[in-house]
Amino acid sequence: MGADQNYDWNQAAASTLDWWQEAGVDTAIDEEPRNWLARAAPVSAAAPVDLVVADVALPETLDGFAAWRAGPDAPEASWHGRCIVGQGDPAATLMILIDMPEREDAESGVLLSGAAGRLFDRMLAAIGRSRETVYLAAVCTTRPAAGRVAPEMEARLGELAQHHVALTAAKRVLVMGNAPSRALLGADAPHARGQLRTLNLKAGTVASTIEVVASFHPRFLLEKPAAKAEAWKDLQMLIEGLES
Repeated sequence: MGADQNYDWNQAAASTLDWWQEAGVDTAIDEEPRNWLARAAPVSAAAPVDLVVADVALPETLDGFAAWRAGPDAPEASWHGRCIVGQGDPAATLMILIDMPEREDAESGVLLSGAAGRLFDRMLAAIGRSRETVYLAAVCTTRPAAGRVAPEMEARLGELAQHHVALTAAKRVLVMGNAPSRALLGADAPHARGQLRTLNLKAGTVASTIEVVASFHPRFLLEKPAAKAEAWKDLQMLIEGLES
């Protein structure tokens, strides 16, 4: 018998890129061969690049901020794709922050709508929750073309994620994956896991104290099912005493 003629190489390549992102691979390597023993030619200094962040006061209400994030001043405004700011119950005591919409989400308009989303729904059900009883948002409101958060944008998107979290009514936040973990906790998810951390956030004149739990993104758990046991511990920590 021959090879499977229905194998989707595009999907396989995309899955590999996602896995590399979760594994921390963020540097592209030239495909052209290079003589590593050759003496490097002198390189003239390049002109410095200024990354200017507009000094604009961000809205201090959740509705206003959501409108701003979907507007022309947001960092992702020029990106191609569907913008998804937040979904679920904005008044929920539990917020969940992921890195970006999945590929399937652009068509459905729903965050985590594919295979990762089905696992996500089961994870919520395991702690007695559903999408209607949590507030779900992403660090990137639009999926980057490369499928990862560009390093030069990470700091600004992290600031916006902190502002977003501060405006919610959440008592606890579950950050799933490296980008949201870095945005709130300053470390990748594997290193930030295992603790219930308390953050004091300020969004303009709005101040809030929120507890944060870091865990794995559902897409990582699909690639590494053995990590589900650790993710279950994270969920138990997240929900313990939340309603008391």
